[in-house]
Amino acid sequence: MRGRSGVVRWYGEHRRFVRRTLVAGLVGAVVLAGGTVASVRWVRDVATGHLYDEADVPAAPVALVLGTKVDADGEPSPVLAARLEIARRLFDAGRVSAILVSGDNMNADHNEPEAMLRWLVDRGVPARKVILDYAGFDTYDSCARARQIFGVERATVVTQSFHLPRAVALCRRLGIDAQGVGDDSAKRYSRTWRFGSLRENGACLKAALDVLSGREPAHLGRRETGIDDALRDA
Repeated sequence: MRGRSGVVRWYGEHRRFVRRTLVAGLVGAVVLAGGTVASVRWVRDVATGHLYDEADVPAAPVALVLGTKVDADGEPSPVLAARLEIARRLFDAGRVSAILVSGDNMNADHNEPEAMLRWLVDRGVPARKVILDYAGFDTYDSCARARQIFGVERATVVTQSFHLPRAVALCRRLGIDAQGVGDDSAKRYSRTWRFGSLRENGACLKAALDVLSGREPAHLGRRETGIDDALRDA
């Protein structure tokens, strides 16, 4: 009888464990979903009124171009090239006076800032007007470093339009008077565009948590004067 009683007791405890686990999982999912919805709303609220078409964006001292994939041959991917083309046109039109390219330089074979520099210089932007941030490991780090390391106070952020609200919101919360211009031409890469748009939901939650925690970028370092020099050099 004790053996049977032990089995019954184990079965009851197992059912309670499974029930508690399911309830905890459900509560966690609800909290995560609620946090995501709130974060997306926060991003949109902060960015509202600061997103422009290229033709209407006010002038700013600096264009901040956020990095993304570089192809195996070292050239910017079409998505990144679209961002750079907007920055080039803004520079040529006198809407910005310097371009800060911020991306990942994880190893010698993956160097987003150098690829962006080459692309811009090959299309007529003076090298002295392009400043490189090699430690823009994510959007938060790029925005934080633009303010803390490069001293940027006002900027036009350039990226794809699905990414733009989060980038502008982060810059504004990190001390930059930011406005943004988004690229829509990359919509022709439908799979990439859909994935990026869906990814923004989770990325908004991370952005909100980063701001709330006040975390430092992965790499800070000393103050750099490249932006100051580029703006001083008429």
